[in-house]
Amino acid sequence: MNADPADLRAILAFYVEAGVDAVLQEEPVDRFAGDARPAVALEPGASPAPDQALRSASDAAAKPTPASLLAGVGGGNLSRTMAAPPQPVADAPPSADAAIMVARELAKTAASLDDLRALLDRFEGCGLRRTAKQLVFAAGNPQARVMFVGEAPGREEDLEGLPFVGRSGQLLDRVMAAIGLDRSNAYIANVIPWRPPGNRTPTPQETQICLPFTQRQIELADPDILVCLGGPSAQTLLGIKEGIRRARGRWHAYHTGTREIRAIATFHPAYLLRNPIEKRFVWRDFLAIRKALAG
Repeated sequence: MNADPADLRAILAFYVEAGVDAVLQEEPVDRFAGDARPAVALEPGASPAPDQALRSASDAAAKPTPASLLAGVGGGNLSRTMAAPPQPVADAPPSADAAIMVARELAKTAASLDDLRALLDRFEGCGLRRTAKQLVFAAGNPQARVMFVGEAPGREEDLEGLPFVGRSGQLLDRVMAAIGLDRSNAYIANVIPWRPPGNRTPTPQETQICLPFTQRQIELADPDILVCLGGPSAQTLLGIKEGIRRARGRWHAYHTGTREIRAIATFHPAYLLRNPIEKRFVWRDFLAIRKALAG
């Protein structure tokens, strides 16, 4: 049956509008075709032939284990030390706890922001890097006195490799400009440096795996003021349990391990695009940021 091209275009437009704008495989897969290999029928109680058993064992051994998925993150002795032993279940997912441990150890070794970016480029412990087009590390001036941190990149950011370049970023630029800031005197990043598929919310495991790198990024940038854009960023970096509506506008202390940084939370620009009336609260927050920078 031949489908109407107009119907196909309408379906594709619906998928794009819903956020489904990326495929996970180069070639389409016919899920109804089944396994092309002929099934081997066995009598009840019979054992598989020796050659069949050997092939099954070989296939199981070739499947990635948690250790093999994490083996390439750091090179040298670190990956061998931190990697878990082979698991008895061949198709078990990699351990999030192991990935978090590796991320913590790797982040400590970064002596500069360039080192940190290179480590993230090689890090295999977060599955988001396999669905994203590229790493979205940071934008702006790393020597700036103020650093903005959101949650995760979106579609435009994934395409350009820079944070806050879509509609949310354009709004952020306008609000920054109102208090005399731009990307030459501000540093911008996200807690998650890879776009989640379809702009979905990152899982708690993905956030915790990426968090050590973000914490080291803040420590290396060493701003005077840290601005958390949105509830997820504030909850992750500042340990805030309440919602962003109650948390915003108040000063908090962010500890890097070497010094204390003044931190404040405010609404994410994407939220403002959906709720323009809330811009008045963000304006108050940015006036407080301007006052702190002037002090």
